[in-house]
Amino acid sequence: MNIIGKRYYFFALSLLVIVPGMIALAIWKLPLAIDFTGGSSLEVQFTSGIVPQPSDIVALYSNLKLGQPEVQTSGTNTFIIRSQDMTSETKTQIETAMEKQFGGKVTEISFDSVGPTIGAEVSTAATLAVFAAAIVILIYLTIAFRGVPHAFRFGLAAIIAMLHDVAVVVGIEAILGKVLGWQVDSLFLTALLTVIGFSVHDTIVVFDRIRENSHVFARLPFETVVNHSTIQTLDRSINTQLTVIFTLLALALFGGVTIRHFVITLMIGMISGTYSSIFNAAAILVVWENREWKYWFTGNWKKPGTSLTTN
Repeated sequence: MNIIGKRYYFFALSLLVIVPGMIALAIWKLPLAIDFTGGSSLEVQFTSGIVPQPSDIVALYSNLKLGQPEVQTSGTNTFIIRSQDMTSETKTQIETAMEKQFGGKVTEISFDSVGPTIGAEVSTAATLAVFAAAIVILIYLTIAFRGVPHAFRFGLAAIIAMLHDVAVVVGIEAILGKVLGWQVDSLFLTALLTVIGFSVHDTIVVFDRIRENSHVFARLPFETVVNHSTIQTLDRSINTQLTVIFTLLALALFGGVTIRHFVITLMIGMISGTYSSIFNAAAILVVWENREWKYWFTGNWKKPGTSLTTN
């Protein structure tokens, strides 16, 4: 198997996934939940009487001059209603109006309210968390691979692969937010940081084998060593990640609607992380070692899988 030799095919596949997501992100933006924008989330269950349609709840909020809420069903008689920030008194007023209009008992399951200032602070903290994670990973890998020539490259390649996974997750989230009405909340941030950890973890396994083989096969070309190391870790990478993906798939199917968004985000990230660790991260080292960007716009190369030609 010549995985590294076909690296540009795998780079192209990555772009094929990332570019539509980035276009969706530019057009539609990320649909932020109240965790970031501020607002209230009320989950209620209609235990008796008429079970309304989401449009009926929207109309009720409008009649009370509370704006246009977003209503999501959770089961046959349970609704999650996200709206502008409200007080406990306003929430009680809404529940009373529901019982009066729909003629039954309304049970409050949960109620969360976040002010706009707190939402802005959470957004800033989320950005800093991702940035700090990238910096720490870069420093750690540079130190950990200090016995290998150009150790800094290993850290930067891992960061690029990590950013690949972040771009995949965020881009697909922008598309799903438009199609399914999902919103980015604190659980999405948790999933994103978990994906970053798993992505770098799997990349380190491949890089560590490259470090070992660089000493064992010191006379071989660097591209050959990298390809051999990638193949050696291929089974381990796939098997380890499949156990996680199968577990997440079971949770997505049977875990309930409240965690489905979180679980599917994790699953997308894990699949992307496995792909980038095997097909992108190590290949970036080879591109850097060969300085292939000198030939990208000259056409002065052979077919993928063979060595570059020089003048």
